[in-house]
Amino acid sequence: MKNLRILVADDHELLRRGVRALLETHAGWEVCDEAVDGREAVEKAIRLRPDLVILDIWMPGLNGLEAARRIRKEAPGSEILILTMHDSEQVVQEVLAAGARGYVLKSDASRDLVAAVEALSHHKTFFTPSVTEMVLQNYLGGGSGAAEQGEISLLTPREREVVQLLAEGRSNKEVADVLRISVRTAETHRTNIMRKLDCHSLSDLTRYAIRNNIINP
Repeated sequence: MKNLRILVADDHELLRRGVRALLETHAGWEVCDEAVDGREAVEKAIRLRPDLVILDIWMPGLNGLEAARRIRKEAPGSEILILTMHDSEQVVQEVLAAGARGYVLKSDASRDLVAAVEALSHHKTFFTPSVTEMVLQNYLGGGSGAAEQGEISLLTPREREVVQLLAEGRSNKEVADVLRISVRTAETHRTNIMRKLDCHSLSDLTRYAIRNNIINP
């Protein structure tokens, strides 16, 4: 039986090391690489084709939700497990919509992470108990996330990237450098985004990014 190859993405080095140490005590599991942000996670997932990618949600440059969407598209053979501090209903809904099959709170990692990886290695789902309850309650209640999804669905994936970078305080030139596009193209994206969202200032855009879980408040 081949080793289970795992990519760990989190912008906190101590957490990555802790997760790696925990996973590599399990026979047959190998952390094939680490990533410090969502963009690097996507690049390494495409290149390395791991069996499982563990993603934090709040990472600079490209958040875990966007990274999950891209990995599911570009490396569909890789299962995705979200490891995060946050368990709001809207975040859980977006994680599921992004294609992740596992969701573990960092506070529960010592108890649940190994079980979650085991489940996803067999292409099963795994959720921290509080998240399982939230998903079930939402299902029984008929769901409440459609309205929240309406606003963010106005934007293309590239525009969501630009929103995150601008909300993090990046200039148009810095956005252009990160995305490897021209400054003029970055400015065009910014203009289109402000128009679509009816935002009149960077403060408005930042509030939108926080409200829609693009950046961490």
